[in-house]
Amino acid sequence: MTSRGLLEAAPLVVLAWPTMTDPVSWLQIEQGWNVVSADGVVIGTVAQVEGDKHSDIFDGLAVASTQPTQIRYVPGEQVGAIYPGEVTLKIASADTGTLEPFQTPPPQTKFLPGKAPLATRMSKWLRGK
Repeated sequence: MTSRGLLEAAPLVVLAWPTMTDPVSWLQIEQGWNVVSADGVVIGTVAQVEGDKHSDIFDGLAVASTQPTQIRYVPGEQVGAIYPGEVTLKIASADTGTLEPFQTPPPQTKFLPGKAPLATRMSKWLRGK
């Protein structure tokens, strides 16, 4: 048998690698995404993302866990890679019980500059300023 005959008789083997998507920014995280521990266990879903989008500062996640039913806070330092639909943590599933319960942050008060007093505005108007 020639080498050509061996090639024709050999079965075709195709190796398929799972497709891996590229990581995404924390700004793309949505409610309902799976949260997976470092050891591959789904520990819950994203309930809320905490951070300042304007300054691009990621604080952490509120994670709704299934066992027991509660919402825990995961600090941003404990969040690993973020993929579409999935957030991975740097901690193992056994350590998720040590996470603090999530507490809604107080509303932020924005101070806007007010108008000058009426007397000052009239004085400037009279002086043409």
